[in-house]
Amino acid sequence: MHCPPLQITFLGTGTSSGVPMVACSCYVCTSPDKKDKRLRSSILVQSDTTTIVVDTTPDFRYQMLRAEVKTLDAILFTHPHKDHVAGLDDVRPFNYFQKKAMQVFANSLTEEAIKREFAYAFSDKKYPGIPEISLNTINGEPFYIGDIPVIPISVWHHKMPVLGFRFGKFTYITDANRIEENEKEKIKGSDVIVLNALRKEKHISHYTLDEAIAEVQELKIPKAYFTHISHQLGRHEEVSADLPAGIALAWDGMQLSFE
Repeated sequence: MHCPPLQITFLGTGTSSGVPMVACSCYVCTSPDKKDKRLRSSILVQSDTTTIVVDTTPDFRYQMLRAEVKTLDAILFTHPHKDHVAGLDDVRPFNYFQKKAMQVFANSLTEEAIKREFAYAFSDKKYPGIPEISLNTINGEPFYIGDIPVIPISVWHHKMPVLGFRFGKFTYITDANRIEENEKEKIKGSDVIVLNALRKEKHISHYTLDEAIAEVQELKIPKAYFTHISHQLGRHEEVSADLPAGIALAWDGMQLSFE
């Protein structure tokens, strides 16, 4: 699948509670470093003609304002947890200015959650000003959004199936703790991978820092960035100093370019 030059922007790199965490005065949450200020995890994927967001977090409105996003062609969803879908209502300004429904791509599990949690958007009698959403089911096959190729990658978040996505030489996976061998084949050959690395201690449904490092090294991806980071991981500067070559922590606002 041909892929045009892309720019990736990290809209958020934090876990479900963000960093700083509400009511927390720990060493990380009180850090003055802007790289320790993490909204909920999401990325912006842009070519010259197409703009995609992966996940609409509870911070979606602010993320769109901060990144100065004026047009949005589609939203890809990884899974139905609240920290990844809760901001969907805020597509309404895009509906208004673009004068069309927002194209939403998700697996069937996430579609069910969207219909349930935003039932007013799908009711027979629609209240004026509700979000206009057009659902597109991801069935595992590659597809295009505009000129951007999308390869879905199935991963596991404990027992929940979650989607990662490959765009050209860039692969994005969040909320995972296991990838089956056949899905790893879809990742191999990427220049860059993004993986979740929640904390150093074991977790039931997320990679730890060491597990994420081991996964990158097994896949032999030359460059990796970690996301979905909690305040339990540590301060950005201190954790970064101990990471292997080619591996770094992502931070809100960071941008990557691919030719």
